[in-house]
Amino acid sequence: MRILIAKIIARFFVTLNFYHSKGKLEKLRSMPGTKIAPDAYLGEGSNIIVSGKYRQLHIGARMYMRNFCSILLDTDASLVIGDKVFFNNGCSVNCLHDIEIGAGTSIGEGVKIYDHNHSYHYEQDGTLVLERDQYTYGRVRIGKNCWLGSNVTVLKGVEIGDNVIIGANCLIYKSIPSGSVVKHIENLEISVSKL
Repeated sequence: MRILIAKIIARFFVTLNFYHSKGKLEKLRSMPGTKIAPDAYLGEGSNIIVSGKYRQLHIGARMYMRNFCSILLDTDASLVIGDKVFFNNGCSVNCLHDIEIGAGTSIGEGVKIYDHNHSYHYEQDGTLVLERDQYTYGRVRIGKNCWLGSNVTVLKGVEIGDNVIIGANCLIYKSIPSGSVVKHIENLEISVSKL
């Protein structure tokens, strides 16, 4: 009996979260430059945070975002997420400029994607000055049918080709050609090889 009650309660919360997800996405659909497929899904605690009037937000069919993911879309930014893109728990997409994620891509837990960096300079005495409100930008493109493992970080200006596998914990700071496998090696560099 307890198992049955637990299953009923679990289904209730899944159903409740489904309608909550639909409500969040419905609010965005009315904004200019927005195309969100009717079957896109945001998991529990996942959000799309909009700061100002963005250029475009396109989310493809069957995009599925699990729990506690965050998308930040800033003024004049463009974010395109293709069909059948999957985000596992705790992912973060920070779009201040231009990010595109190709169809069929799977993104592991804790992945972070940035299309910007803080501006900075050094004073004559060597002191680092970080400009907290000024940024440099670089378009990020992740190809179709890619797999980014857990805790991968993708930085600005990177283009990842189609059919690429990126192993867990890699820092992607340069572009990766299609059909490559990227893995973390002991000396903290990355190794790129063809399939």
